[in-house]
This record gives sequence, C-alpha cells and structure tokens, in this order.
Amino acid sequence: MANHSHHHDHDFYIPAPSIWPPISCLGAGMGMAGFVMYLHLHPQIIGISLMATGIAILLMAAFQWFFMLVRESRARGFGSTAVPMVLDLANRYGMMFFIASEVMFFAAFFAAYFFLREHNPEWPPSNIHTMDLYLPIINTLLLLSSGATITWAHHSVLHNRRSDAILATFLTWQLGLIFLACQATEYHHAAYGLSSGVYGTIFYMLTGFHGFHVFLGSCMLMFLHLRLARGDFSRHNHFFFEGVAWYWHFVDVVWIGLFLFVYVL
Repeated sequence: MANHSHHHDHDFYIPAPSIWPPISCLGAGMGMAGFVMYLHLHPQIIGISLMATGIAILLMAAFQWFFMLVRESRARGFGSTAVPMVLDLANRYGMMFFIASEVMFFAAFFAAYFFLREHNPEWPPSNIHTMDLYLPIINTLLLLSSGATITWAHHSVLHNRRSDAILATFLTWQLGLIFLACQATEYHHAAYGLSSGVYGTIFYMLTGFHGFHVFLGSCMLMFLHLRLARGDFSRHNHFFFEGVAWYWHFVDVVWIGLFLFVYVL
C-alpha cells in the first residue's frame, strides 16, 4: 500500500493546498473597504491608499493562483482519464453560473436605465449633449469582428490548426484593446460626466462596467494566447479556451444591447 499512497482512489479533482485563494479574498476585501472609505471619509488619501494596496494584493495573489493551476495542469499531462472529465463538467457548470450572474448584473443596470427613461419626460435631459455615433459604430464593428476571430480560433483548435488559433486569438485581444482606446477617446470628448444627473450616472455605469469586462476579457485572451503558444491545449482538452470564448461572446451581446438602447434609441 505504501507504493500506491500517492495515487488517487477516486474520480474527483482535489486542488493542492494553497495560500493564494484566502490572500485573494483579503485583497478584494481591502480594496472594497478602501473604496468605501474614499467615498465617505476625509482625507481621501487614506481610502485611496487602502484601495490601491488591496487591488495590488488581489492581482498578485490571483496571478500566483492562476499560474499555480496552470503548472498543476501541465504536470498532470492533460490526460484523458476520468478525473479531467469530471473536472471539465464542473468547469462548464461553473462558467455557466458565472455568466448567468453577469447577465443578472447587467439586467439590473438596464432595468434602471429603462425605468429612468420611462419616468423622465425628456430623455436625454436638455442639459445633456449626446455624442455622435461614429465612435460607437466603430466599437460595434470592432467587437463583432472580435467575435468572428474568437470563433475562428475555436474552430482552429478543434481541427488542430494551432498556428491559426494563435493568430486568431492574437487578433481578438488586439481588437479588444482598440475598443478600449476608442471608448477612452469617447469619454475624453464627452460633454457630460458621471455626476451630470441621472443620465450621466447610468450612462457611465453601463458603458464603464462593460468596458471593465472588455478589459478583463482582453487579459484572459492574452493568457489564452500565451498558453496556446506553449501548446497547452488539444482538441479534446481546451475548456479554458471555451470558457474565455463564452465570456467574450457575452461581452459582445451586452454591447449590442448598449449600442441599440443607449446610443441609437
């Protein structure tokens, strides 16, 4: 029995003990506490310092946690045993629930937007000078193109065309960064801000949180690009790729709703 003490006798995946998950939670809590202090306490430098420290701890711990899991996956060899099959099913359900929670998050903001629009006799308010549509149209084309490139990358992985998958993934996160640059340009030239009444608040909350999701998705795509180049995925074992693709398509769909209801209508 001593010779087999290190072998699994079950079909469940048990992550190795790690200090990084609780440190990530600590950083997130510090960041949120700092944000609340920034809003309500003076001098604001205290809240800003605590928030910056918490975000730095969160990012450091999250990166260490992520790379630990990647190293563990490589050590396991991406085998085709029952353990990865069970883990793959759990990952799929986990990603589905995560995206469902994101849908509820944006649904709340859209509901607030429609409520404000319905109960204001003039929308946008007369003191708001809305922006031209040329940048939102460009951003729409960018995100729709990125949805096409991530689909191209996924099909390339399924057909073992690794070079095509690497190229398409690279193009996808490049398009995401260009989108963020266009959105920053739009914000810079906007004639109203977050504090410009309810319109400014709901506009920047909706578009700003969406931009934050694009930023997160672009970061995930960069890691995906790196792992593709390292040869981490195969046609039978690539759920990290699929999960990122699902998330990116969700970001695309949310933007279409923003473009139609916030910009066009």
